[in-house]
Amino acid sequence: MPSSPCAPDHVRRVACVGAGVIGGGWVAHFLARGYDVTAWDPAPDAEEKLRRLVAAAWPALEQIGLADGASPDRLTVAATLAEAVADAQFVQESAPEKLELKRSLLAQLDAAAPPGVVIASSTSGYPMTDMQTEAADPGRLVVGHPFNPPYLIPLVEVVGGEQTDAAAVEWASHFYEAAGKSVITMERELPGFIANRLQEALWREALHMVANGEATVKEIDDSITEGPGLRWAFMGPCLTFALAGGEGGMAHMLDHFGPSLKSPWTRLEAPELDDTLRTAMVDGCDEAAGGRTIAQLVAERDQGVIDVLRATGRLPRQRTEGTDGNASTTSSMGDEK
Repeated sequence: MPSSPCAPDHVRRVACVGAGVIGGGWVAHFLARGYDVTAWDPAPDAEEKLRRLVAAAWPALEQIGLADGASPDRLTVAATLAEAVADAQFVQESAPEKLELKRSLLAQLDAAAPPGVVIASSTSGYPMTDMQTEAADPGRLVVGHPFNPPYLIPLVEVVGGEQTDAAAVEWASHFYEAAGKSVITMERELPGFIANRLQEALWREALHMVANGEATVKEIDDSITEGPGLRWAFMGPCLTFALAGGEGGMAHMLDHFGPSLKSPWTRLEAPELDDTLRTAMVDGCDEAAGGRTIAQLVAERDQGVIDVLRATGRLPRQRTEGTDGNASTTSSMGDEK
C-alpha cells in the first residue's frame, strides 16, 4: 500500500458509499465533526432519504456538540460512485450485508479512489479477508464496524484482512479517533468482531427462551434494562464480575463461581476454565482496573448506577433546598412527573 495522501488528523473530505441507515448515520457523524462529505447510493430516492436522516439526527448532534464549521450544507450527493470518491481522503463503505456485493463494490472503490486512500467497510460480520478478494490493492481495505446509530454510539471496531497492510489498519484507527470515535483495534479477525458476538449470544439465548416458553419478550427486555444493563452502561461484564469476588476480585470470583460454568444457565457451551484462561481473566481485570482498588471500583459502580437511574427518570423525587431556604420537590429529571 502506498503512503496515505494525508495524515489521519488532516482529513477534510470523506466519501460515504451506501446511504441507508448505517451509511446515512456515518454521513451525519462526519458532517457533525466538520468534514466535507460526498455520498453515493444507487437507489433513486437515496438523496431525499439521506437528507431527511441527517435533518432528523442534527438536533441530537447539536446537543452533544458540533465541531467548528459543521453543517449539513457540507454534504454533496454524487451521481456516480467514481465521482463520490474522486477526491476523497477516506472512504466508508456501508452497502447491504451481501458478500458478493461487498467484494464487487470494494473492488470498484479500490479502482476509483485515489492511490493510498484507506477504504473501510461497515460490515457487521464478514472478515475483510473474505471481502478483499477481487481488489487490485487489498492492502488498503479495512473493516470499520460501527454501532447504530453511528452518529451517537462511539464504538468502531477496526481490523484488517490477511492482505491488509498493517499501516492501513493503524491509519484507520487514528482517523476514527480524530473523528471522535472510541476505537477498538483488533489484533486478529473474528466473524462478527467483538461486540456483535457478545450481542448475538444474548440475542440467541433470548430467542431460545421465547421459543421454549421460558420467558416473554417483556421479561427478557426488563431483565436487562432493570438489571445488568444498568451496569453495562459504564462498566463491562468482566470488570463487573470481578466485583462479585469482593476484595479477592476476579481470582476469587472464578474460584468461587467457576463451577457454575457447568450449570445449564445458557445453551452456549462454556470453555474449560483452566489455568491459562484463569490467569488471562485475572490479569485482564487488573489491567482494566488501571490501579483502582476494589473499593474504588465498587464506589464507581454504585455512583454509575445512580447516575443512570437518575438520567432515565427512574429515581424517586428528591428534596432540594431552594434559594429561599425552603425545601422543594423535583423529579430526578428536573421536571414534575
